[in-house]
Amino acid sequence: MIIDRNLIQGTPEWHNARIGSPGASSFDKIITSTGKSSTQRKKYMHQLAGEILLGAKEESYKNAIMERGTELEPIARELFEKEMNLGVEEVGIIYPDDFMRDYHVSPDGLIINQNKGLEIKCPLLATHVEYLDKGKLPTKYICQIQGSLMITDYKSWFFMSYYPGLRPLIIEVQRDVSLIATLKKGVEAFCSELSVLVDRLQFG
Repeated sequence: MIIDRNLIQGTPEWHNARIGSPGASSFDKIITSTGKSSTQRKKYMHQLAGEILLGAKEESYKNAIMERGTELEPIARELFEKEMNLGVEEVGIIYPDDFMRDYHVSPDGLIINQNKGLEIKCPLLATHVEYLDKGKLPTKYICQIQGSLMITDYKSWFFMSYYPGLRPLIIEVQRDVSLIATLKKGVEAFCSELSVLVDRLQFG
C-alpha cells in the first residue's frame, strides 16, 4: 500500500492522479454489494477508457448539494474527532501497491495510529434521518467501504452521516472477507479489460 500524503483532494494534481483509475467510491459500478456484475460496468469502463485516451478527466457537473457536502465535510470530521476521541489524518490518495496504478481510494480520513479509515457523507435531511432510523451502513456504500478496506488491508472503517443540528450516525464497519475477495477479483478483471480496450482504441 502506498499513501500519498502530498496530494490535496480536489486540486488539479489530485484529479490528474485519478485519470482512468477506478476509485473505491465507484466500485459499485463494477460489482454490486451482492457480488454480481453491475449494469453500469460497461459504461464506467468506457468513461475511464476515454479519460486515458484523452489524458484528462472530463469536466463533471457539481450541483449545490455536492457543494454543500464539500463545505460540511471539515465540520463533520471535527465532530467525529470530538465524539470518538480519535485523531484523523487527511491524505490525498491511497494505492494498493508500489506501482501506484490500476485502482485507488481517496478517503475522508485515516485514524491516526490505528489501521482504520473514515468515510463521511453529508446527505439531505430526509436521507440522514433515514440513515439514523435504519442505524446501519447504507447499502449504496457497502462496496465503497469494503473496497477501501481491500485497498488498505485495514481491519475496519468508520462511516459517518452528518447533518447540522442532528446527531450524527457513526458506524464502525468490519471487513467482509467474502465480499472483499469478490471485489478484488472483479476490480482487477475490470482493470485488465480496461487496459486491453485502451490499447485497441489508441491511434497508430
